[in-house]
Amino acid sequence: MRISVIGIGSWGTALSLHLLKNGHQVTIYGRLEDNIVQINKDKTHPFLPGIVIPEELKITGDLKEACNNEYLILAVPSPYVREVVKKMYRAGFGKKIIINVAKGFEIETGYRLSEVVSEVTKGEYDYCVLSGPTHAEEVAKGLPAAIVAASENIELAKHIQEIFNNEALRVYTNIDTLGVEIGGSFKNVVAIASGIVDGLEFGDNAKAALITRGLHEMEQLGKKLGANAETFNGLSGIGDLMVTCMSKHSRNRGFGEKIGRGLKPSEILNSNEMITEGVYAAKAFYLMSKKLNIDLPITEEVYKCIYEDKKPVDCFKDLMSREMKMESE
Repeated sequence: MRISVIGIGSWGTALSLHLLKNGHQVTIYGRLEDNIVQINKDKTHPFLPGIVIPEELKITGDLKEACNNEYLILAVPSPYVREVVKKMYRAGFGKKIIINVAKGFEIETGYRLSEVVSEVTKGEYDYCVLSGPTHAEEVAKGLPAAIVAASENIELAKHIQEIFNNEALRVYTNIDTLGVEIGGSFKNVVAIASGIVDGLEFGDNAKAALITRGLHEMEQLGKKLGANAETFNGLSGIGDLMVTCMSKHSRNRGFGEKIGRGLKPSEILNSNEMITEGVYAAKAFYLMSKKLNIDLPITEEVYKCIYEDKKPVDCFKDLMSREMKMESE
């Protein structure tokens, strides 16, 4: 297949390398000319140390050229999805297959990224989301992993499954696009809280409790929005939640750890070169919880820690001193 990856970050690049191994022709689009020049010259990626970029990977700064291919992998941070898709659409978008690997919700509208893409393109697309516990650093090395291809069109999901599946990456299908998108985004909020636990040195018991109750919040929100509860027990739910809350590669967990150690969220954000998706997701889900009148205590405390400068230790004190209740509540 002729496939274009829109976004030259670590995840988009890792998927490009994976698809090359599967025998596909891959073009990757980057917005910054300096990045393209550096990667073409050195055959290395700044966020994937030790990985060699092969000659057969075509890198371009021409979005129109990239959009010539039928398969377009959307691998840009969630806050930029609307802007980038608008540019893609103006560049001669036409009838394409979008494979979205970004994880997030749009803060201003509360839309899932599938809804953003649909609104911008007036529904003139086939859409599939690819999500699961897959850190770019490990996928780029060809280490074993599993992921979910989700689409309301099961035949499309199966088609994407065939394109991506190999010995290093096992791909499953799912028709619950809503649930997969919620899981892929919500886990970043819990991962920030998990990192704060690490930074405060609260220990394994606290971390296990936090992840478990974070999964409960994910399920509660999912059910409220109409997702299939079983989805959250799969790769895009608990699977992605586990790896993002525990991995050394996790930007969101690392962000939270720095907060727990005493750094201000604004200081961390100003020093980061890469987007921390959980920062945006925390605000989106907090606003959504108020609109839907649903109790998401971990989400609320992460939001207050980031946006209201509430002390991390006070956030956990308030979580632990909440009204006693049944575990199922």
